[in-house]
Amino acid sequence: MKAVLSPEHFNSTLVNWASTHGRHDLPWQQNPTPYSVHVSEIMLQQTQVTTVIGYFQRWMSAFSNLLALAQADEDEVMSHWQGLGYYSRARNLQKAARYLVDEFSGHYPRTLKQIEQIPGVGRYTAGAIVSFAYDERGPIVDGNVRRLFCRYFAIEGVPSTTAVNKKLWEYAERYTLKKDCRAYAQSLLDMGATVCTPKNPDCPNCPLMDSCQAYQSDKVAQLPTPKPKKSTPTKIGQFLWIEQNHQLYLQKRPAPGIWAGLWCLPQLAAEQVCEISPSQRKGTFKHVFSHYKLDAEVLNCKQTNGLSGQFFSIEQIKTLGLPTPIRKFISKHLSLAK
Repeated sequence: MKAVLSPEHFNSTLVNWASTHGRHDLPWQQNPTPYSVHVSEIMLQQTQVTTVIGYFQRWMSAFSNLLALAQADEDEVMSHWQGLGYYSRARNLQKAARYLVDEFSGHYPRTLKQIEQIPGVGRYTAGAIVSFAYDERGPIVDGNVRRLFCRYFAIEGVPSTTAVNKKLWEYAERYTLKKDCRAYAQSLLDMGATVCTPKNPDCPNCPLMDSCQAYQSDKVAQLPTPKPKKSTPTKIGQFLWIEQNHQLYLQKRPAPGIWAGLWCLPQLAAEQVCEISPSQRKGTFKHVFSHYKLDAEVLNCKQTNGLSGQFFSIEQIKTLGLPTPIRKFISKHLSLAK
């Protein structure tokens, strides 16, 4: 079996490949700044590139710098994030902006250690900011890199386990050099996203094929080692539809928790969920979270009964940050713009 390439040869092979076959036209690649890189990397967590492009452009237009984001109203921030999901990411971005304004006068520090101290910034995001914004050495391991390394170095075991994750970062440290930092980091991501894909990887067109340990041992399909499958539980939720004078009653979701900081139909606590008659039901919707499925009913209700919320007109609702399934449900019943 042919040995893996040296860090220098691995680096140059990927950079040369990416110069022709990599992605170069994404909006956050144009004149990258620490802030634009930070925003794009947070948005790209759990979200496809094609989806992020529009959100990124609208976000940068609304919040062009750290100070603008730090001073923005939370509802405005959430409104620009709605539809991306995992809303804690938006809250962490604003928290990071306020931290950087307070601690670094609205600028990003330059060292990995300092950048990792920014709220919501982990080891990967710090490496990405250093690599893409400063063109300096910043090791990265995300889903694309994890898959590429597991196959290329034939690393067995579930990648999210402590032992395997440690091994992946050891390879990242060893194979990240002090040259071509931005190009190398981008080549890793492009290789994982376009060639070394989760299903049906394009091995014949991979520049690393001859030295890939998984390819040589016919284990490409088995690596990375998949997580043991778990059944996803279903939870029942009941929400209240309280409409008066063409206005709808909404509550802001508390933090921490699902949809924190977003406006939502009032939800009954688990112990309040009950059997209802068909005449009480406004409608139903379903939504899948990362850890459970929500099977929801929306109940017609006349009174607010001391709930801590407020009524909004249709036009006002259009400007609020709402969870996607709630916005879709309201849109269906109040003809709001989707």
